[in-house]
Amino acid sequence: MALAFDLDGPTGDAMLNGSIWSNPSYFTLGSYGPWRALGRLLDMLDECRVPATFFVPAWVIENWPRQCAAIVERGHEIAYHGYRHEAFWTLDADGQREVMARCVDVFDRFLGMRPVGFRTPSGDWGPDTIRVLMEAGVRYSSSMRGDDRPYLLHAEGFAEPMVEIPGRWELDDYASLAYHRNPDFPASLDRIASYDTTFDNWRREFNGSHRDGLCLTTLFHPKVSGKPGRIPLLEKLIDHMQAQGNVWFATCRDVAQWWRANDASVSTQEPSV
Repeated sequence: MALAFDLDGPTGDAMLNGSIWSNPSYFTLGSYGPWRALGRLLDMLDECRVPATFFVPAWVIENWPRQCAAIVERGHEIAYHGYRHEAFWTLDADGQREVMARCVDVFDRFLGMRPVGFRTPSGDWGPDTIRVLMEAGVRYSSSMRGDDRPYLLHAEGFAEPMVEIPGRWELDDYASLAYHRNPDFPASLDRIASYDTTFDNWRREFNGSHRDGLCLTTLFHPKVSGKPGRIPLLEKLIDHMQAQGNVWFATCRDVAQWWRANDASVSTQEPSV
């Protein structure tokens, strides 16, 4: 079980097109994530004694460096998520290289580190993305949706493959808990689901993966899930997972390392039922 959070802050389409600078309420909706929710989530993870991976746009690190440094200081993984949450599928190879170069520089200057993980902003990428990521030293991605287990991605000219740890929209908190008046992104998010129903959905997704011995990660967002009334929802989910037994809680980096070392023996196994 690889708990993962996308610490987007106020980055994304509204920042890329400039409209966020005339919409302070939307800016503060995003900045709530690194400014207030992140610390609350880190405290919860400490109490539950589970690690997590945080995918963070480099712009967020530039503007909230102390908060982002706390992620690493408290034993969690931090990984790439674009510079300002760019949609990689809209960029050519050179545009993607420019974004990754800025990310590498920011992580080095502010955190003194070079991550090995990446989650594509906006949920998709282009034909050159795998090569661009591997050129930047990325060893795994958690971006696609095509399996219930990790798998290997190859690029011409690179001897070692990149590991893909697929996620699923069912475990994206935006689907149940996000609400925006304007801008309407994602479209049609006009009401917040019952927390009990949301927990039941997440519980069922975990139970199915646990039963079949699969790999599961989340697409949670501090600005969505890291609020006082929602932290108990996450705690309840973690408590449920821990109570089932035989669950490996790991960072995405650790999952990728394990899969790379064991892929030849596990990729041909059928899931147990």
